[in-house]
Amino acid sequence: MEVVLLLVVGAAAGFLATRMMKIQTDIPTTIAIGVGGAIVGGLVIRGLAELAGWMAGFVGAVLGALVLIWVWKTYISRR
Repeated sequence: MEVVLLLVVGAAAGFLATRMMKIQTDIPTTIAIGVGGAIVGGLVIRGLAELAGWMAGFVGAVLGALVLIWVWKTYISRR
């Protein structure tokens, strides 16, 4: 079932991409372009999501450290 879905989505994506780039291709080439684009696009999106997840964790860690420093300077070091 997933292969059929990949072919249908690939055909639609290939059709739109070939029309946007204004090239004429036959149906198998259009499907191949769409499926190839889905694979490449999926890998790029997954890579960006992984990087964004790592960066979000890093930013969260820095913000957490800043809050702890502020609490320490405001409430603890005054004693």
